Amino acid sequence: MRGEEGGGVTGRGSGPEAGRDSGSASGAGQGSGSDTGSDTVAEVLSALADPTRRRILDALAAHGEATATVLATELPVSRQAIVKHLGVLDRAGLVAGHREGREARYRVIPERLGVTARWMDRVAAAWDTRLSAIKRLAEEE
Repeated sequence: MRGEEGGGVTGRGSGPEAGRDSGSASGAGQGSGSDTGSDTVAEVLSALADPTRRRILDALAAHGEATATVLATELPVSRQAIVKHLGVLDRAGLVAGHREGREARYRVIPERLGVTARWMDRVAAAWDTRLSAIKRLAEEE
Protein backbone atom coordinates (compact mmCIF):
# COMPACT_ATOMS: atom_id res chain seq x y z
CA MET A 1 0.00 0.00 0.00
CA ARG A 2 2.90 2.32 -0.62
CA GLY A 3 2.04 5.80 -1.83
CA GLU A 4 -1.67 5.68 -0.93
CA GLU A 5 -1.43 8.92 1.01
CA GLY A 6 0.36 10.60 -1.91
CA GLY A 7 -2.26 12.26 -4.07
CA GLY A 8 -0.76 15.48 -5.37
CA VAL A 9 2.56 15.21 -3.52
CA THR A 10 4.35 13.89 -6.59
CA GLY A 11 3.79 17.26 -8.22
CA ARG A 12 1.52 19.05 -10.58
CA GLY A 13 0.63 17.66 -13.94
CA SER A 14 -0.24 14.10 -12.98
CA GLY A 15 -3.64 12.47 -12.93
CA PRO A 16 -6.66 12.45 -15.20
CA GLU A 17 -6.98 16.23 -15.40
CA ALA A 18 -3.32 16.90 -16.19
CA GLY A 19 -3.77 17.53 -19.89
CA ARG A 20 -6.84 19.71 -19.51
CA ASP A 21 -6.51 23.35 -20.44
CA SER A 22 -7.13 25.11 -17.13
CA GLY A 23 -8.44 28.22 -18.87
CA SER A 24 -11.23 26.26 -20.54
CA ALA A 25 -12.62 24.92 -17.27
CA SER A 26 -14.23 28.25 -16.50
CA GLY A 27 -14.46 31.60 -18.22
CA ALA A 28 -14.11 33.25 -14.85
CA GLY A 29 -10.70 34.72 -15.42
CA GLN A 30 -11.15 35.64 -19.03
CA GLY A 31 -12.24 38.82 -20.67
CA SER A 32 -9.70 41.33 -19.37
CA GLY A 33 -6.60 40.63 -21.40
CA SER A 34 -4.58 42.80 -19.00
CA ASP A 35 -5.14 40.49 -16.01
CA THR A 36 -1.97 38.40 -15.75
CA GLY A 37 -3.59 36.21 -13.11
CA SER A 38 -6.53 35.12 -15.27
CA ASP A 39 -5.29 31.52 -15.53
CA THR A 40 -4.75 31.47 -11.78
CA VAL A 41 -8.25 32.83 -11.13
CA ALA A 42 -9.82 30.27 -13.48
CA GLU A 43 -7.91 27.40 -11.83
CA VAL A 44 -8.81 28.54 -8.32
CA LEU A 45 -12.49 29.10 -9.10
CA SER A 46 -12.69 25.75 -10.86
CA ALA A 47 -11.11 23.97 -7.88
CA LEU A 48 -13.34 25.79 -5.39
CA ALA A 49 -16.51 25.08 -7.38
CA ASP A 50 -16.79 21.73 -5.60
CA PRO A 51 -18.21 21.99 -2.05
CA THR A 52 -16.17 19.01 -0.86
CA ARG A 53 -12.94 20.72 -1.90
CA ARG A 54 -14.02 23.87 -0.06
CA ARG A 55 -14.64 21.78 3.07
CA ILE A 56 -11.23 20.13 2.68
CA LEU A 57 -9.59 23.54 2.38
CA ASP A 58 -11.46 24.75 5.49
CA ALA A 59 -10.39 21.65 7.44
CA LEU A 60 -6.77 22.08 6.36
CA ALA A 61 -6.84 25.73 7.35
CA ALA A 62 -8.20 24.75 10.78
CA HIS A 63 -5.53 22.06 11.28
CA GLY A 64 -2.66 23.93 9.73
CA GLU A 65 -1.48 20.65 8.27
CA ALA A 66 -3.12 17.23 7.92
CA THR A 67 -3.03 13.90 6.10
CA ALA A 68 -5.76 12.59 3.83
CA THR A 69 -6.58 10.00 6.50
CA VAL A 70 -7.16 12.67 9.15
CA LEU A 71 -9.30 14.71 6.74
CA ALA A 72 -11.36 11.62 5.84
CA THR A 73 -12.28 11.12 9.50
CA GLU A 74 -13.82 14.61 9.55
CA LEU A 75 -15.58 14.62 6.19
CA PRO A 76 -18.31 12.37 4.80
CA VAL A 77 -16.15 11.04 1.94
CA SER A 78 -13.60 8.25 1.62
CA ARG A 79 -9.87 8.75 2.03
CA GLN A 80 -9.43 7.90 -1.65
CA ALA A 81 -11.85 10.69 -2.61
CA ILE A 82 -9.97 13.08 -0.31
CA VAL A 83 -6.71 12.19 -2.09
CA LYS A 84 -8.27 12.93 -5.49
CA HIS A 85 -9.66 16.25 -4.26
CA LEU A 86 -6.28 17.15 -2.76
CA GLY A 87 -4.74 16.48 -6.17
CA VAL A 88 -7.11 19.01 -7.77
CA LEU A 89 -6.38 21.55 -5.02
CA ASP A 90 -2.65 20.92 -5.45
CA ARG A 91 -2.78 21.48 -9.22
CA ALA A 92 -4.68 24.73 -8.60
CA GLY A 93 -1.88 25.81 -6.25
CA LEU A 94 -4.16 25.96 -3.19
CA VAL A 95 -2.45 23.23 -1.17
CA ALA A 96 1.01 21.70 -1.02
CA GLY A 97 1.96 18.29 0.22
CA HIS A 98 5.18 16.89 1.59
CA ARG A 99 6.22 13.48 2.81
CA GLU A 100 6.95 12.65 6.41
CA GLY A 101 7.90 9.00 6.44
CA ARG A 102 5.02 7.07 4.89
CA GLU A 103 2.54 9.92 5.24
CA ALA A 104 1.82 12.83 2.95
CA ARG A 105 0.95 15.95 4.91
CA TYR A 106 -0.88 18.82 3.26
CA ARG A 107 -1.14 22.51 4.08
CA VAL A 108 -2.99 25.47 2.57
CA ILE A 109 -1.11 27.89 0.33
CA PRO A 110 -3.04 31.18 0.59
CA GLU A 111 -1.34 33.22 -2.16
CA ARG A 112 -3.61 32.09 -5.01
CA LEU A 113 -6.68 32.76 -2.88
CA GLY A 114 -5.37 36.30 -2.46
CA VAL A 115 -4.93 36.72 -6.22
CA THR A 116 -8.49 35.50 -6.75
CA ALA A 117 -9.90 37.76 -4.02
CA ARG A 118 -8.18 40.79 -5.58
CA TRP A 119 -9.64 39.86 -8.99
CA MET A 120 -13.10 39.60 -7.42
CA ASP A 121 -12.64 43.03 -5.81
CA ARG A 122 -11.78 44.53 -9.21
CA VAL A 123 -14.84 42.91 -10.83
CA ALA A 124 -17.07 44.16 -8.01
CA ALA A 125 -15.70 47.69 -8.32
CA ALA A 126 -16.30 47.67 -12.08
CA TRP A 127 -19.89 46.55 -11.58
CA ASP A 128 -20.45 49.19 -8.90
CA THR A 129 -19.26 51.82 -11.37
CA ARG A 130 -21.57 50.50 -14.09
CA LEU A 131 -24.57 50.29 -11.78
CA SER A 132 -23.96 53.83 -10.52
CA ALA A 133 -23.89 55.08 -14.11
CA ILE A 134 -27.17 53.28 -14.86
CA LYS A 135 -28.73 54.75 -11.71
CA ARG A 136 -27.65 58.27 -12.69
CA LEU A 137 -29.12 57.82 -16.17
CA ALA A 138 -32.40 56.51 -14.74
CA GLU A 139 -32.69 59.39 -12.26
CA GLU A 140 -32.08 61.99 -14.96
CA GLU A 141 -35.17 60.97 -16.88
